[in-house]
Formats: sequence, structure tokens, C-alpha cells
Amino acid sequence: MSLLAEQDRYLSIRRRLGADLSTDERILRRFAAFVDNDGAEYIDTRLIMRWLESLPSASAGTRGARFRVARQFAAWLHGTDPRHEVPPQGLVPGHVQRVHPHIYSDAEIIAIIEHARSLPSVYGMRGLTCSTLFGLIAVTGLRINEALRLDQTDLDIETGVLRVRFGKLGKERLLPLDPTVAQKLESYGRERDRLLGRRSEALFVACKGHRLGDCGARYNFALVCQQIGLRPRQDYKRHGRGPRIHDLRHTFAVRTMLNWYRSGHDVGREMIKLTTWLGHASPTDTYWYLEAVPELLELAAARITSAAEGEQ
Repeated sequence: MSLLAEQDRYLSIRRRLGADLSTDERILRRFAAFVDNDGAEYIDTRLIMRWLESLPSASAGTRGARFRVARQFAAWLHGTDPRHEVPPQGLVPGHVQRVHPHIYSDAEIIAIIEHARSLPSVYGMRGLTCSTLFGLIAVTGLRINEALRLDQTDLDIETGVLRVRFGKLGKERLLPLDPTVAQKLESYGRERDRLLGRRSEALFVACKGHRLGDCGARYNFALVCQQIGLRPRQDYKRHGRGPRIHDLRHTFAVRTMLNWYRSGHDVGREMIKLTTWLGHASPTDTYWYLEAVPELLELAAARITSAAEGEQ
């Protein structure tokens, strides 16, 4: 069996087992293309390391993820043919350090949505889809892949409830939307169907009617950020570095907590709501925002000091 055919079988089996391969598949296909161009018949450690060196520079976490994906595939191949070599585990450290989030201002979010609306395309779907997608993430804190995997049937217009079926760790949750958000999504759906017809069950589609992919969404977001000065302009369609689409989620979480502190809410009691809404596995993941944003940390410290003084 050829390497590419074995790759497809490997991905198919993992997908049937419930694995979320949105990132792994993209990495593995790049690796398989490198192996194919190299003409190698069998995978070994040196081949994987040469592939890693051929890629653009990245953080330790990204390099570790690339190595992990290639190593897992090598282990799969080794099980059927021992001539494939499995690199030693930990050969490429994968320590992930959380990136300090960029908290968008209202003006920046408005600029992102407005400039996304003007992205050029034949039918206008590119701008329509990207502006709606970015706006939805900004007001709900959805992960990018959660938003991209939404189907049209996941939105109940009558109740204004959005069903997120593909959350992290396979968790499903229901999000009651503000009426204005539900209306925006309904309006997007009508215009999408008017322009393209119902070619796909996907909620967010590209110009040809198929589901918008992760790479397309991230590229368009990076392009918009370059246009409004949040990222330096790049040649050859490169993304560059700067605020990320995931930071819209961070901004939503931080603003929610800031509003609670400023309005005198019991943040400890409210936190479980935000944890559930964001689809976090534990409140500990949500409390991380206290450390990530100085203002939140100061407000939390002031609240603790005030409570301690009241007990004296």
C-alpha cells in the first residue's frame, strides 16, 4: 500500500474513533507531501527532522505538535512494516507556553468586521461570510473550529439557541444568543442562499458553496488585520505575526469578567457560567484570564483585600 493511501486509511480510522483532526490532518498532509517529493520509501528519524527544518520557524509548541503528528504516523506505519522507524519520544520538546492574549478594543473589533465585509470575491460571499464569522466569535467567544463546524440546523431561530456539537473533548453545549445576534445569522443565511442556493449543510460557506475551512478563515483574518494595521503587511500571502482570531475569544471572556467585577457581582459564583459557556473542562482554565490580563488581576486582588478587611 502506498504511503498516501496508508495516510488516508490512518486518518479515516482515527476520524471514526472520534478524533478531532482539524489540525493534525493539515500537518500530516504537509509531511506526506514532503516525503513524496523526497522520494523516500520509508520514514525514519532523519527524514522527520529534515522535514521540520524545511518548515518556517515556529514556536516550541508548534514544532512539538508537528513532530508528534509525524511520530504518531510513523508508529502506525511501523506496526505494519517494521522498516519504518519511530523516532524517540521527546526528541523535539513540545512545551507549550500560553501566548499573552491581545484584548481587542471596541474600535478594533468594529474595524475587523467592517474591513472583512469588503473582502473581494465574485459573488460577495467572502466578505459576507468572514464578517459574520468574525462577528459571531467576538460576541460568543466560540473557538474558530467550533464556529466553522456549525451546520445550518444548529441555529434555532425561534428560540435563538445555537447548538455547538463539536466542542473541545467532544463536549456539546447550547448557547442562548442575544436576539440581535440570531437576527444577524438569519440575515446571513438568507443572503447566502440567495447568492448560492443551498449547496451545503454548513452554516459558513466559501464562494463555491462548500464549508469554509480553517486555513481560509485564518488567512482572511490575518489579511484584514494587516489592512487595519494590527499586523505588518506581508508578501506572498504570509500571515505575519500579531493579534490572532483566537484572541476574539479571549476578549469575550475578559470583558465578561471585567463587567462582573465592575458591577459588583460575585465572580466566584458567576465563573461556572462562563466556564460552561466557553466549553472549558474546568474553572481553572477560565481563571487563567485573571493572570493573563493585568487589570483583571488587579480587580481580583482588590476584591480579596476588601473582603479580608471586612472580616477584621
